[in-house]
Amino acid sequence: MNRTLPEGYRPCDEEEFMNSAQREYFKQKLLSWRDQLLKESSETINALQNEVIAEPDIVDSAANEADRAIELRARDRERKLINKIEEALRRIEEGSYGYCEETGDPIGVRRLEARPIATLSIEAQERHERRERLQRDF
Repeated sequence: MNRTLPEGYRPCDEEEFMNSAQREYFKQKLLSWRDQLLKESSETINALQNEVIAEPDIVDSAANEADRAIELRARDRERKLINKIEEALRRIEEGSYGYCEETGDPIGVRRLEARPIATLSIEAQERHERRERLQRDF
């Protein structure tokens, strides 16, 4: 399915939803995002490995440890995001990408542009969030 898209191509609502050009566009967008996250993760790992661990000042040592913990939490979030990107790429290959997991309706090009890993339409996502708030409140 790897095809070349016209320069500057952007999916729009006027074309058939999830046609081959749209699938290729989102596939390339997801692959690029995943590659960027993997590169950043690799850079973080290298930086943490090359960092001097022993700090003579206890305050500096504590600050560095806090910075490392924040960085590792961020990388853990990115690892989870990479998993979601992988799932989206799998859905593209299966032909289910761009359709709401709850209703089967198209998610919409603008929503996918903003959040290419979306699995729910805006309406389904809002219902899901309302249910979560209600459960949290009780």
